[in-house]
Amino acid sequence: MKKNLRFIWLLIKLKLSRMMVFRLSFFGAAIADGALFLMQLLTFQIIFSQVDAIGDWGQGEMLIFIGTFSMINGLNMLIYFFGVINIPDKIRSGDLDLYLTKPVSPLLRLSFENINPGSVLLLPLSGAIIAYGISVAAIQVSAPLVFAYAVLVLLMALLYYDMEVILRLMPFFFIGSGAIDRLEGNLLDLNFKIPGIIYEGASKILFYFILPYGIMATVPTQALSGSLTTYGLLQALCVVIFFTGFTLWLWRLGLKAYKSASS
Repeated sequence: MKKNLRFIWLLIKLKLSRMMVFRLSFFGAAIADGALFLMQLLTFQIIFSQVDAIGDWGQGEMLIFIGTFSMINGLNMLIYFFGVINIPDKIRSGDLDLYLTKPVSPLLRLSFENINPGSVLLLPLSGAIIAYGISVAAIQVSAPLVFAYAVLVLLMALLYYDMEVILRLMPFFFIGSGAIDRLEGNLLDLNFKIPGIIYEGASKILFYFILPYGIMATVPTQALSGSLTTYGLLQALCVVIFFTGFTLWLWRLGLKAYKSASS
C-alpha cells in the first residue's frame, strides 16, 4: 500500500510538471470546466424555476443535489476520468502489455496517470452551490454532519469510478465500446437531472442496484438534509462494497481473457 501511494504521488508530480510547461492546458481546462458548471446551473435554473418541490425535496435540497453531483463529477474529472477512458484503447492496441510488466498495479497506474488539475475549479464552485442549498433549506450544520456527508461523497465518487471502469473493461470480452460510452452519457444525463427519491418499483431497482447512478448524489443529499434512514445508508454502503468488489473481480477476469500484442 505504501509503495502504491508513493507511486500515485509521483504520477501527480510528473503530471503537474508537464502541465506547467504548457500552462494553457491547465487554465484552458479550468475555464472549460467552469463554463460547463455554469451551463449546468443555468439549465437547472430554467427547468426548476416554476417547481416548488420534487417529491419531499424543496428548492434547498435540489440545490444540494445539483452541487453534490457536480462535486462527485469534479472529483472524477480531477482524479481518474482521463486515465480510465484510455483503458479500452490500451486493451485493443496491446499497450496494456507495458502496464502488466511494471511492479505496480496496472489498474492503479491506468487510473491515476492522467489526473487533471484543471478540473479543481469545479470543487469550490460545487461547494458554493451546496452551501447556498444548505442556507435555503435552513439546515443546521454540525461537524459530524459535514464529516458524514464528506465520507458519503467520497464513497459515491468511488462508486462512480467503479461504474466507469466496469464499462471500459468490456473490450476485454467484446470488440467495440462506442455504444457503452453513449449509454453511460445518457445515464449520467438522466440521473443528473432526476433525483433518486422519485424512483419507484422497477426504475428504483435499475438505478439503485443494477446501474446505481441514482444513488450517487441522492444519498449524500439525504444525509445532509437529515432524511437518510439507517436502512437507506446500509443499502448504499452494500452497493458500493459490491460494485468495488465486482470491479476488481472483472479486472482479474479480463486479464485472463486478454490477448496481448505479443501473443
